[in-house]
Amino acid sequence: MKIAVTYDNGEVFQHFGHTEQFKVYDVEDGKIEYSKIIGSNGSGHGALATLLAGESIDVLICGGIGGGAQAALSEQGIELCAGASGSADEAVEAYLRGELVNTGANCDHHGEGHSCHDHEEGGCHGSCHKDSGPQGKNVGKRVRTHYRGTFNDGTQFDSSYDRGEPLEFVCGAGMMIQGFDAAVAGMEEGETVQVHLMPSEAYGEADPNAVFTVEIVQLPGAEELSVGQQVYLQNSYGQPVPVKVVAKDDKTITFDANHEMAGKELNFTIELVEVLEE
Repeated sequence: MKIAVTYDNGEVFQHFGHTEQFKVYDVEDGKIEYSKIIGSNGSGHGALATLLAGESIDVLICGGIGGGAQAALSEQGIELCAGASGSADEAVEAYLRGELVNTGANCDHHGEGHSCHDHEEGGCHGSCHKDSGPQGKNVGKRVRTHYRGTFNDGTQFDSSYDRGEPLEFVCGAGMMIQGFDAAVAGMEEGETVQVHLMPSEAYGEADPNAVFTVEIVQLPGAEELSVGQQVYLQNSYGQPVPVKVVAKDDKTITFDANHEMAGKELNFTIELVEVLEE
């Protein structure tokens, strides 16, 4: 297995799309055998995903990342663990122990230690190393699916058919939301299913405590933000937290750390195009 980490001076670099280096680890039997540092050699998440695929990377560990970048990685079959911080070497060791997880919206809501960073619009499909996962013959296998996602009123919010390319991911690896993974786990190649997911099977319920207000003077860069903009805040642990600006006046700014799909019921048409044996 090969693991890549966004890298800067020994630490996990916090912005995937702007990283200038990756540290690449070769892992055998759960142990790091060799590591090297490579340049990013390109700009934009598509170029970076292609670069990692060319290095035969299986897993990317990073700090902050947007939805477009995650989709590009998923299309290349690269598992994602976002939200890591601190030592790159220690992050990989934590991953190998099964202890590294996506941090999600984990903000202390007090503005202390926060700083603002531009953020690609979008969010995470899932998280790494969940305590329990779906059951089925496709779990652990790399699969290719076409899908169309709609809200209950019929409005489409996403479609791989429109992009003309199936989505590739490892079933049960936490790369997708729970309900999507569970649906694919038992499907037959060539089968198409319709699934209705409650928020608990998708992005969870909206948490009113995840909406918080801070004074602009306490948050460097906040004066430049506008309502509707998506940014990263950094919590007291140095971890990036994706949030959306929902209100602002002369003295304060209000953020919503809920995922944009939180609280929503989702519908998917899923076609299992191909199962690729590992």
